[in-house]
Amino acid sequence: MSLPAGVEIRSAVPGDAAPCMLIRGMTRQNAVTPEQLAKYGITAQTWHDDISAGALLGYVAVACGSIIGYCYGIRKTGEVAVLALLPVYEGMGIGRELLKCTVDHLKNLGHKRLFLGCSSDPASRSYGFYRHLGWKGTGSSDSRGDEVLELVV
Repeated sequence: MSLPAGVEIRSAVPGDAAPCMLIRGMTRQNAVTPEQLAKYGITAQTWHDDISAGALLGYVAVACGSIIGYCYGIRKTGEVAVLALLPVYEGMGIGRELLKCTVDHLKNLGHKRLFLGCSSDPASRSYGFYRHLGWKGTGSSDSRGDEVLELVV
């Protein structure tokens, strides 16, 4: 699937952290504000620092000069930490491509098994999205109560 005209995907850079935090609060499902993220110790500065240090790797989708979505993974563990996209861009293959870029990057680092936390509610968009792409339930939940899915690569 090709991306819509005018949408590009590039590697994330430290300066992307603050706009990504804002987008996270504007998603249609599972929106989390910067204030809520701060309760987990995630701020624009910590996100920036993790990208700078290479601990957090990711890709951003850009349209008209602005970030419209992103996907980040954790280098050390192989966890896909977050995938977020502005609602107006849903259903265009952008989220799928962002995830693919992050999965490929983690795989190229040597990870054989990737994982992520996902809603266990079948009514949630993420529930079907990841499973359609081959992610499988592990039968366990993370500390926030999300179901842990894995992908063997």
